[in-house]
Amino acid sequence: MQVQQWQNTIVTFFITYGFQIVGAVIILVVGGLIARSLGRLTDKWLTKHHLEPPIRLLLVRVVKLLLFGLALLLALDKFGVQITPLIAGLSVAGVGIGLAAQGVLGNVLAGLTIIFTKPFRVGEYIELASVYGQVTAIELFSTTLLHSDHSRVVIPNRKIVGEIMHNYGGIRQLSLSVGIAYGANLKDALATIHQILDTNPRVLKDPAAVVGISALADSSITISICPWVKVPDFGPAQLEIYEAIVEQFRARKIEIPFRQYEVRLLGQVSG
Repeated sequence: MQVQQWQNTIVTFFITYGFQIVGAVIILVVGGLIARSLGRLTDKWLTKHHLEPPIRLLLVRVVKLLLFGLALLLALDKFGVQITPLIAGLSVAGVGIGLAAQGVLGNVLAGLTIIFTKPFRVGEYIELASVYGQVTAIELFSTTLLHSDHSRVVIPNRKIVGEIMHNYGGIRQLSLSVGIAYGANLKDALATIHQILDTNPRVLKDPAAVVGISALADSSITISICPWVKVPDFGPAQLEIYEAIVEQFRARKIEIPFRQYEVRLLGQVSG
């Protein structure tokens, strides 16, 4: 008798809810297929825009989850579950979570803004809000900069969006100078500097370096040397160029004068 009752209960359940179950399964299957297809389309679209792989994967997963979540709500509706109160409850919970995590959401929105507008890319050298460095990572929550001393600066993305930023790109211009004596051969000095820049592999040929007289100082002629180098070569190139200038000037007898002062004592009678 007990087995018969169980059989009757199961049969009654399937007669009553059979179509709802089949409909819910179909909705979930179709929803999953649509989510997968739109996920692939989203991935292709983001790939064309050269989005970083971690961010691209995250956005594709968000699209899939949203579509599958919609399909799940429609499936629950087939069983007579009231969706409206459920959506209202989720909305209230979402508002509460949003208020509790304003900083986090602000960073995410700012990160998406940076990713899509691309004011800078990984590898470029930027400066903003008295912070500077080479961009090594752009994530949803923060952006990481690398200093020449290999220290890192992690900036929350909401601190970046809306700020005035100086983007140097992938190259930087050195600002070097050297003084030569007034009696030195100026043309020889300039030719020597150009030769040093031409032979240094870190110095870029395009754009061309700027070399010329920038000042007539008290005891020397100041020559400014402004070559272009890639961001990682900024520090090493400066050291190499200065070293080569000292060596070449010594070899060619081009004097780099010391600062000189003439002191006169008033009131003394000259002999």
